[in-house]
Amino acid sequence: MEFEEGDRVKVEKNGVAYEGIAMPSTTGHIIVKMISGYNAGIDQEGATVTIVQKKQDMEVITKPAGKAEAKSISGLPKVSILSTGGTIASKIDYRTGAVTAQFSADDILQAIPEMTEIANFSGKAIYNILSENMKADYWQELARAVVEEIENGADGIIVAHGTDTMMYSAAALSFMVQTPVPIVFVGSQRSADRPSSDNAMNVICAAKVAVSDIAEVTVVMHSDGSDDRCAIHRGTKVRKMHTSRRDAFRSINSEPIGYVDYEKLKVSTSMEYVKRGDRPLELRDKLDSKCALVKFTPGSSPDILSYFIDADYSGLVIEGTGLGHVSTDWVPEIERATKKGIVVVVTSQCLNGRVCDRVYDTGRDIIKAGAIEGENMLPELALVKLMWALGNSDGHDAVAAMMGEDIAGEITERSLA
Repeated sequence: MEFEEGDRVKVEKNGVAYEGIAMPSTTGHIIVKMISGYNAGIDQEGATVTIVQKKQDMEVITKPAGKAEAKSISGLPKVSILSTGGTIASKIDYRTGAVTAQFSADDILQAIPEMTEIANFSGKAIYNILSENMKADYWQELARAVVEEIENGADGIIVAHGTDTMMYSAAALSFMVQTPVPIVFVGSQRSADRPSSDNAMNVICAAKVAVSDIAEVTVVMHSDGSDDRCAIHRGTKVRKMHTSRRDAFRSINSEPIGYVDYEKLKVSTSMEYVKRGDRPLELRDKLDSKCALVKFTPGSSPDILSYFIDADYSGLVIEGTGLGHVSTDWVPEIERATKKGIVVVVTSQCLNGRVCDRVYDTGRDIIKAGAIEGENMLPELALVKLMWALGNSDGHDAVAAMMGEDIAGEITERSLA
């Protein structure tokens, strides 16, 4: 009998046996996901394959045994988990052999029972997508869902989100929701089927922040390569800085607000933050998504800007060189954009440090052409803020003033060395 994808098989070759779930292969090798969580690829030549269990027989064993109702414990705070998908809510799809978003918020609670000692949780799936499919109107829907949960009595919010675009969504909610309670984004670099998965630790630490006094939008993820603590990043100062490391997220131009000690489950802070109950709940969810982030590179044609200008975009963020410069031949197109009413914001490729277009002639020409300095905002953050500013103010001057104002901790008075 030939094996099929999803069957449990035992593959023997050269005296070594590999047992696990047969996965799709595009190379002609036999791909087996072993109990360790890792994949093994075995050349079929000279290999012996034995079917241990057919996939249809395993379904009876592996199917979730119904939806478990979380017990409510008197005296514990109420926390809402809003799931959008991503690796933290994913498992293997044997159709493609890839990780796919399949879990709901309730599944996350079932998988991590330690959560019930921290708070009383309710779960709701807003989306079930990988984060590269996130859009601006999804941010708006998520913001409205967060506000609704807070209005219904939630003492904290956890947003389970894919890591690739989590910094964009965290930035968006930082501007769209003025919150009296913690709103915590959390994700996972490695899916639950892998032994090195960071999902459980990240979620447990996020839950501790959700019941803390930090009434801001934050991102809680592994602080380093070990399993000792998670960092609490401000939602407007965080960036994913590595493709796969568990400690991929870093605060840029800022230190983290604090950390969560995983062993003691204790939150410690080292900088000022907005405290629980300091601000009333307010939803400011208007966005103008017709904005673009354009990266300047040496020799690149100003025709790149021309496309967006002629397509009647509302705003442009330019990621310039060191202090925020572009070549001289880009300046006339910047001026054409601003005269047409398009808001142009200049940021830096350097990430750390502050834009200053008043040092060299090119920078002064950029300002004279009507561009706005992006201070020490990250390029991606500036893009999200520009969408929000355009949606919540009228006229170029009003938008420019809003872009230069610190709304949610995105602009700091001094940059770290």
